[in-house]
Parts: sequence; structure tokens; C-alpha cells
Amino acid sequence: MAAPPHRGRWIRRSPRGGRASGGAGAGLASDLAGRARKDEIVFRRGPVVARIAFVINPIAGMGGRVGFKGTDGVAEDARRAGAQPVAPPRARAFLEAFQVRRAADASLSVEWLTASGPMGAEALAAAGFAKAEIEVVHEVHSPTTADDTIRVVANAVGAGAQLILFCGGDGTARDVATAASNAVPLLGIPAGVKMHSGIFAATPSAAAELLAAYLRGELRTAEAEILDLDEDAYRKGVWKVRLYASAQGLSEANLVPAGKAMFAEVSDAEILTELADHVSELFEEERDAVFILGPGSTMNAIATRLGLEKTLLGIDAVLDRKTIETDLNEARLLALLAGDRKARLLVSPIGVQGFILGRGNLQLSPAVLRRIGVHNLIVISTPSKLDATPVLRVDTGDADLDEELVKKEYLFVIVGYRTSRLHPIRG
Repeated sequence: MAAPPHRGRWIRRSPRGGRASGGAGAGLASDLAGRARKDEIVFRRGPVVARIAFVINPIAGMGGRVGFKGTDGVAEDARRAGAQPVAPPRARAFLEAFQVRRAADASLSVEWLTASGPMGAEALAAAGFAKAEIEVVHEVHSPTTADDTIRVVANAVGAGAQLILFCGGDGTARDVATAASNAVPLLGIPAGVKMHSGIFAATPSAAAELLAAYLRGELRTAEAEILDLDEDAYRKGVWKVRLYASAQGLSEANLVPAGKAMFAEVSDAEILTELADHVSELFEEERDAVFILGPGSTMNAIATRLGLEKTLLGIDAVLDRKTIETDLNEARLLALLAGDRKARLLVSPIGVQGFILGRGNLQLSPAVLRRIGVHNLIVISTPSKLDATPVLRVDTGDADLDEELVKKEYLFVIVGYRTSRLHPIRG
């Protein structure tokens, strides 16, 4: 079926993909069949035990809810602003989900190669893995640094790791890719403020499912791009994404979203004007409601057409057709929404990846979203971006809240003036 027509020409810069190839997971299956190749696990007695590197960046994602748009170089500032750890609970959610799968399938045997303390060993022990299953390949000291990530990954590769599993964001992915040198595939548990690289699972639970499938030999590997945003520029409202490296990732379309695609929204000028007209009517109909505007080029273009002050990469608030707050963090959002204040949340999906919550807008915490109410969520997109985005995704860090949205199965997305389209949603 042809894609629905839309006005305006659009340009999509897709991540460069490599030809899919059999990975270490596929190697596990061939070993079981007695066709072992060099560097693959050989099935001898008992179940095959895979050596998996496991690394947590303890400070990843901390800057999100306090509006820092990343934690690179500002971890202490984020802590002073009241930021709470994000990566450790995300890693714990992954480990708990994997333990459930392991309990149902005794063949999922893993020997973890990790760092001491908060970068891996503590979380593994707390999740119920035995000491015999955990090998510490790097000792860390507080505070942890990017050098610790690089060292534990390099040591794990040297110790025979077949997969590097890490918990963090794009900055962590850069460090991991640097140390791994494309020797083994990578899989990210999403925990950063921004995750544009193509090696992240959609959620911690999806990462557990991917690891289980990998261990059963059901997945292939394919080339993925490691992208990162210049956080100094990001904090100044400038979007500057660089391609840093290519790496081998696990190939599974539903559980591993593609890297973020960039869309030239200026070529959709007519559509953006229609969207602005539609939003203007929403403002007029509910002059007493606070409209929370999410980040991104689509929302910024709409605000510009309406003459509103808007931070490109921040969360802003509009009341009675005027911007009343800019670049809000979680605490300021909660204060703004105190009491029974009527509110609406306008967001636009990340192109191709499809995330509307949980990527690049961590200020919209579960507490903020509950105060707004999921029924007051309004999704807006140009048709070109939506055509290239198979599903909408949410990963708020709160399973119940995610389920409240995902159980709808479809959301209406505004794609023009008084024009909406139903689009599927997943966790």
C-alpha cells in the first residue's frame, strides 16, 4: 500500500546500515549442533555458559529531570540540583526481567564480566546472581569516570566477552564502542537523557528479551551507528549530532529501535503552518489550560509560527496564548501544575525511533505525567515523519504508566489542520 500523500518534500538521513550477519548468538546455535568455529562457545558438558560483559554508568540520565539535558561533565551540578540516579534502577529492572526468563529456561546460563561496586557487581548480586556467576574484571573507586567504562569493557573483551551489555546513554555508548573496537556486538539498556544510537533496546525489559534470544541463537548482528549529541551545544539550545563510530548490534526491529533520523522540517513548511493553525485553535478553546510543549524541531517550528518563545530542546509552558515558563525541569513542572490546574501536554515523536516519552524529555517524569493525566496527552507530527515511524513508543520508567498508554494500542496523532491519524503504540 502506498504511503498517504502529503504536501511538501521531505528529506530523511537514515543511519547507514550494514549487511546483517550471523553473530555470536547464532554461533551458540551452531555450537550446539557440533559445528563450532573459532572464538565461539563449544558445547561440552552441561549447558553452554556465555560470557557477557555488564557495565552500568551510575550517573547516566541524572541530568534529565532537573533539565540539564545530559550529564556529561555536569554530574556534580546535577546532584546539587536534586538529581536522582536513573541508571541503577533501570539496570535492576533489566536484571529482574532476565531472571524471570532464566527461571523459565535453564539453558540461559551466563557468566558476567563486570566492574566492582555500582558499575555492575552490586546490581548483579542484588538481583540474585551467585558469586560464581560474577567475575570482576575491573575495580572502581568513587567517583566513577568514563575511563572506568573503557577499562572494564576492554578487560571484558580480553577475557572473552561475547556481548557487551551496558546501561547508559549515547555518551556511554561512545565509551563502550571505543573500548570494544568492533570486536563483539553491543546492546544498550536505555538509561540516558538522549539515546540516538542504533544499539539500544527499547526498554530494560526488551533488553532482557534480546539477551535471552541472543543466548538461544535466535538473533543476527548488523552494523549500527554510534551517535552522540554535543551536550554543551544542547544546553544552549543547539542541536548538533555527530556520528562517532559504527558497531555491531543485535538485529530485531521490534525491540531495537533504529537510530534517530533527521528530518528537514523546513521542507514541510505548509504542513507545519497547518499544525500551527490547529494548535492555535486548541489554545483558543482552552484559554484557562496550561499547555506544556515538549522539545524538538516540530514543536519549535509550531511555536515560532505562533509567535511564542520556545526553547528548541527544553520543556516550555503556554497559558492564554503566551509563554509563561521556559526550559522547565521536573520540580518547576510539578510546582506549575500544583492543585487542580488544567493542563495539556503536546509532544512530537522522535523520527523513526518513535519515542514520545522517555527520550530527550525526562523532565516529564511519571509524577509530572500523572499530574497532567495521560488522557491530556496530544501527539503532533508531520506526515513525513510519521510515515517513517512504524510505531510510537513510551519508556517513562514506570511500568504501570507505560501500560496505561500501551493498552490503548493506538493513539491519535495530529498530522494537519483538524486532521488526525491513528498510529500504533508500544512500550
